[in-house]
Amino acid sequence: MKKLFQIILAVAIVGLVYVIYVQISTPIRFDKETKAKKAQVIDRIKDIRTAQRAFKSKYQHFTASFDSLSAFVLTDTLELERKIVDEDDSAAMAMLKKSGKKNIEKFKIAVIDTIFAPKKVTRQDVENFRFIPGTGNKAQFIMEAGIITTESKVVIPVVECRAPYKAFLDTVAYRQEVINLIDEEQNNFNRYPGVKFGSMDSGNNEAGNWE
Repeated sequence: MKKLFQIILAVAIVGLVYVIYVQISTPIRFDKETKAKKAQVIDRIKDIRTAQRAFKSKYQHFTASFDSLSAFVLTDTLELERKIVDEDDSAAMAMLKKSGKKNIEKFKIAVIDTIFAPKKVTRQDVENFRFIPGTGNKAQFIMEAGIITTESKVVIPVVECRAPYKAFLDTVAYRQEVINLIDEEQNNFNRYPGVKFGSMDSGNNEAGNWE
Protein backbone atom coordinates (compact mmCIF):
# COMPACT_ATOMS: atom_id res chain seq x y z
CA MET A 1 0.00 0.00 0.00
CA LYS A 2 2.85 2.31 0.92
CA LYS A 3 4.61 1.51 -2.37
CA LEU A 4 1.43 2.28 -4.35
CA PHE A 5 1.13 5.61 -2.55
CA GLN A 6 4.75 6.43 -3.40
CA ILE A 7 4.12 5.65 -7.07
CA ILE A 8 1.01 7.85 -7.15
CA LEU A 9 2.91 10.64 -5.43
CA ALA A 10 5.79 10.36 -7.92
CA VAL A 11 3.38 10.52 -10.85
CA ALA A 12 1.67 13.55 -9.32
CA ILE A 13 5.01 15.29 -8.86
CA VAL A 14 6.03 14.57 -12.46
CA GLY A 15 2.66 15.88 -13.66
CA LEU A 16 3.01 19.03 -11.57
CA VAL A 17 6.54 19.64 -12.88
CA TYR A 18 5.26 19.22 -16.44
CA VAL A 19 2.42 21.69 -15.87
CA ILE A 20 4.84 24.25 -14.42
CA TYR A 21 7.23 23.69 -17.34
CA VAL A 22 4.45 24.26 -19.89
CA GLN A 23 3.27 27.39 -18.09
CA ILE A 24 6.80 28.83 -18.13
CA SER A 25 7.96 27.67 -21.55
CA THR A 26 4.82 28.39 -23.60
CA PRO A 27 4.99 32.21 -23.30
CA ILE A 28 8.72 32.11 -24.10
CA ARG A 29 8.20 29.96 -27.19
CA PHE A 30 5.23 32.09 -28.27
CA ASP A 31 7.26 35.29 -27.96
CA LYS A 32 10.12 33.80 -29.99
CA GLU A 33 7.82 32.50 -32.75
CA THR A 34 5.83 35.75 -32.77
CA LYS A 35 8.96 37.80 -33.42
CA ALA A 36 10.04 35.50 -36.26
CA LYS A 37 6.61 35.41 -37.94
CA LYS A 38 6.03 39.12 -37.44
CA ALA A 39 9.39 39.90 -39.07
CA GLN A 40 8.31 38.00 -42.20
CA VAL A 41 4.99 39.83 -42.33
CA ILE A 42 6.68 43.21 -41.87
CA ASP A 43 9.16 42.47 -44.65
CA ARG A 44 6.36 41.76 -47.11
CA ILE A 45 4.11 44.62 -46.05
CA LYS A 46 7.07 46.99 -46.51
CA ASP A 47 7.28 45.83 -50.15
CA ILE A 48 3.54 46.41 -50.55
CA ARG A 49 3.93 49.91 -49.14
CA THR A 50 6.83 50.63 -51.51
CA ALA A 51 4.75 49.45 -54.47
CA GLN A 52 1.78 51.58 -53.37
CA ARG A 53 3.96 54.67 -53.10
CA ALA A 54 5.26 54.14 -56.63
CA PHE A 55 1.75 53.46 -57.94
CA LYS A 56 0.54 56.73 -56.45
CA SER A 57 3.52 58.65 -57.83
CA LYS A 58 2.44 57.67 -61.33
CA TYR A 59 -1.36 57.59 -61.08
CA GLN A 60 -2.04 60.04 -58.20
CA HIS A 61 -4.07 57.50 -56.26
CA PHE A 62 -3.61 54.20 -54.45
CA THR A 63 -5.15 50.89 -55.46
CA ALA A 64 -7.18 48.46 -53.37
CA SER A 65 -6.51 45.62 -55.82
CA PHE A 66 -3.55 43.28 -55.48
CA ASP A 67 -4.06 42.31 -59.13
CA SER A 68 -3.58 45.93 -60.17
CA LEU A 69 -0.65 46.45 -57.82
CA SER A 70 1.15 43.30 -58.99
CA ALA A 71 0.55 44.12 -62.65
CA PHE A 72 1.95 47.61 -62.07
CA VAL A 73 5.15 46.25 -60.52
CA LEU A 74 5.61 43.51 -63.12
CA THR A 75 4.69 45.30 -66.35
CA ASP A 76 4.67 49.05 -65.87
CA THR A 77 7.44 51.64 -66.10
CA LEU A 78 8.40 54.84 -64.31
CA GLU A 79 9.76 57.96 -66.01
CA LEU A 80 12.88 59.29 -64.31
CA GLU A 81 15.36 62.06 -64.98
CA ARG A 82 19.15 62.15 -65.09
CA LYS A 83 21.91 64.61 -65.90
CA ILE A 84 23.29 64.44 -69.43
CA VAL A 85 26.76 65.69 -68.49
CA ASP A 86 28.64 66.36 -65.29
CA GLU A 87 27.90 69.93 -64.23
CA ASP A 88 31.52 70.32 -63.09
CA ASP A 89 32.65 69.70 -66.68
CA SER A 90 32.68 73.29 -68.00
CA ALA A 91 33.51 72.31 -71.58
CA ALA A 92 30.69 69.80 -71.79
CA MET A 93 28.28 72.24 -70.16
CA ALA A 94 29.29 74.95 -72.67
CA MET A 95 28.64 72.63 -75.61
CA LEU A 96 25.29 71.63 -74.12
CA LYS A 97 24.32 75.26 -73.63
CA LYS A 98 25.38 76.07 -77.18
CA SER A 99 23.12 73.32 -78.51
CA GLY A 100 20.18 74.84 -76.60
CA LYS A 101 19.59 71.72 -74.54
CA LYS A 102 18.92 71.46 -70.84
CA ASN A 103 21.16 69.24 -68.76
CA ILE A 104 18.32 66.80 -68.12
CA GLU A 105 17.07 63.82 -70.04
CA LYS A 106 14.10 61.64 -69.25
CA PHE A 107 14.19 57.86 -69.44
CA LYS A 108 11.91 54.98 -68.58
CA ILE A 109 12.73 52.04 -66.35
CA ALA A 110 10.79 48.95 -65.34
CA VAL A 111 9.12 49.43 -61.96
CA ILE A 112 10.43 46.15 -60.54
CA ASP A 113 14.00 47.15 -61.45
CA THR A 114 14.04 50.35 -59.46
CA ILE A 115 11.61 50.84 -56.56
CA PHE A 116 12.89 48.05 -54.30
CA ALA A 117 16.62 48.69 -54.81
CA PRO A 118 18.98 47.54 -53.45
CA LYS A 119 16.69 44.68 -52.50
CA LYS A 120 15.98 42.15 -55.25
CA VAL A 121 12.32 41.21 -55.64
CA THR A 122 11.34 38.35 -57.96
CA ARG A 123 8.18 37.86 -60.01
CA GLN A 124 7.09 35.19 -57.53
CA ASP A 125 7.57 37.62 -54.65
CA VAL A 126 5.29 40.13 -56.38
CA GLU A 127 2.66 37.54 -57.24
CA ASN A 128 2.62 36.56 -53.54
CA PHE A 129 2.10 40.13 -52.30
CA ARG A 130 -1.49 39.37 -51.31
CA PHE A 131 -0.60 36.41 -49.08
CA ILE A 132 0.41 36.77 -45.43
CA PRO A 133 3.71 34.88 -44.91
CA GLY A 134 3.58 31.75 -42.78
CA THR A 135 -0.01 30.88 -43.67
CA GLY A 136 0.63 28.59 -46.63
CA ASN A 137 -0.83 31.18 -49.03
CA LYS A 138 -4.22 30.81 -47.33
CA ALA A 139 -4.60 34.09 -45.42
CA GLN A 140 -4.43 37.38 -47.31
CA PHE A 141 -3.61 40.95 -46.37
CA ILE A 142 -6.61 43.25 -46.11
CA MET A 143 -6.01 46.23 -48.39
CA GLU A 144 -8.23 49.27 -48.87
CA ALA A 145 -7.80 52.51 -50.80
CA GLY A 146 -9.84 55.65 -51.38
CA ILE A 147 -9.87 59.38 -50.77
CA ILE A 148 -10.73 61.59 -47.82
CA THR A 149 -11.46 65.30 -47.61
CA THR A 150 -9.75 67.17 -44.79
CA GLU A 151 -11.30 69.95 -42.73
CA SER A 152 -9.56 72.43 -45.03
CA LYS A 153 -11.31 70.79 -48.02
CA VAL A 154 -8.13 69.16 -49.33
CA VAL A 155 -8.72 65.81 -51.06
CA ILE A 156 -6.11 63.22 -50.08
CA PRO A 157 -5.66 59.68 -51.46
CA VAL A 158 -5.47 57.16 -48.63
CA VAL A 159 -4.50 53.52 -48.31
CA GLU A 160 -4.44 50.92 -45.57
CA CYS A 161 -3.01 47.41 -45.58
CA ARG A 162 -3.17 45.11 -42.57
CA ALA A 163 -2.58 41.57 -41.34
CA PRO A 164 -4.40 40.68 -38.08
CA TYR A 165 -2.52 38.60 -35.53
CA LYS A 166 -5.24 35.95 -35.68
CA ALA A 167 -4.38 35.35 -39.34
CA PHE A 168 -0.76 34.34 -38.79
CA LEU A 169 -0.28 33.58 -35.08
CA ASP A 170 -3.44 31.75 -33.99
CA THR A 171 -2.81 28.04 -33.38
CA VAL A 172 -4.24 25.48 -30.98
CA ALA A 173 -1.04 25.61 -28.90
CA TYR A 174 -1.01 29.40 -28.61
CA ARG A 175 -4.69 30.36 -28.71
CA GLN A 176 -4.74 31.88 -25.23
CA GLU A 177 -1.48 33.74 -25.86
CA VAL A 178 -2.95 35.27 -29.04
CA ILE A 179 -6.10 36.31 -27.15
CA ASN A 180 -3.93 37.95 -24.49
CA LEU A 181 -1.78 39.72 -27.10
CA ILE A 182 -4.82 41.09 -28.96
CA ASP A 183 -6.37 42.28 -25.70
CA GLU A 184 -3.13 44.00 -24.70
CA GLU A 185 -2.76 45.77 -28.06
CA GLN A 186 -6.35 46.98 -28.12
CA ASN A 187 -6.96 47.87 -24.49
CA ASN A 188 -3.53 48.79 -23.13
CA PHE A 189 -1.93 50.44 -26.17
CA ASN A 190 -4.98 51.31 -28.30
CA ARG A 191 -3.27 49.83 -31.36
CA TYR A 192 -4.38 47.64 -34.23
CA PRO A 193 -3.86 43.99 -33.16
CA GLY A 194 -1.64 42.99 -36.03
CA VAL A 195 0.71 44.50 -38.59
CA LYS A 196 -0.47 47.44 -40.71
CA PHE A 197 0.51 50.59 -42.54
CA GLY A 198 -1.56 53.59 -43.58
CA SER A 199 -5.03 54.62 -42.49
CA MET A 200 -8.38 55.04 -44.20
CA ASP A 201 -9.29 57.68 -41.62
CA SER A 202 -6.32 60.02 -42.02
CA GLY A 203 -3.72 61.12 -44.53
CA ASN A 204 -0.97 59.19 -42.78
CA ASN A 205 -0.06 56.71 -45.52
CA GLU A 206 3.59 56.31 -44.63
CA ALA A 207 3.61 55.00 -41.07
CA GLY A 208 3.56 51.35 -40.13
CA ASN A 209 2.62 50.30 -36.61
CA TRP A 210 5.89 48.35 -36.30
CA GLU A 211 8.02 51.53 -36.58
